[in-house]
Amino acid sequence: MIVVVIAGGPRSEMPDFSEWKEAAFIGVDAGTVVLLDQGIRPIAAVGDFDSVTEEEMQRIETLFPALDRAAAEKDETDTELALVKAMEFSPRQVIVTGVTGGRLDHYMSSLHAVYRMQQEFPDTEFMLVNRQNRIRFLSPGSHRVQADKKYRYISFYPFAEAVEGFSLTHFKYEVADETLPFGSTRFISNELETEGIVAFSKGSCAMIESSDRADELEQRNK
Repeated sequence: MIVVVIAGGPRSEMPDFSEWKEAAFIGVDAGTVVLLDQGIRPIAAVGDFDSVTEEEMQRIETLFPALDRAAAEKDETDTELALVKAMEFSPRQVIVTGVTGGRLDHYMSSLHAVYRMQQEFPDTEFMLVNRQNRIRFLSPGSHRVQADKKYRYISFYPFAEAVEGFSLTHFKYEVADETLPFGSTRFISNELETEGIVAFSKGSCAMIESSDRADELEQRNK
């Protein structure tokens, strides 16, 4: 099962939800309204809903009459609460969107929340997605990566700690047994024709797949 968590970030940053035709959707605060406006019925709505109007709140409560609104003052963000809710459905993949535009503190908290969930639930793949990018966290081991024409560039960053024994096979720029010190920006904008292998022995690696705006517009116009 795929669960897509939709926060209320700028709609211009959000991907096309039709990419996940068989997915279940969870609305986060104003992200619930985004789903309703697209005719998508979410399986849950989460948050304190401080970003919606009274009229929008009525729409949400009509769909979820027993809605348990979170307190405005709390330790967890609305997105964190939604990630916890997503795990109730035992998903094989959780996709988070609507968090990369607007306030950078919201984006950073969501990024770290996704990282924490990936560490806690290694059998579930977590991914943060917007219209031009997707971010995944890789654990030590070997990972096969399929080329995707939508995402021309693939970058790798050590996250939280250094990455050791890092190798890239069948990428445009191959490396073997490298160390990525925390803060390194050396391994950005690689490319892949078909399938590549990412392997490392220690650390946590953020993999970001991206398209240029021109590439993204070309794909949309096809």
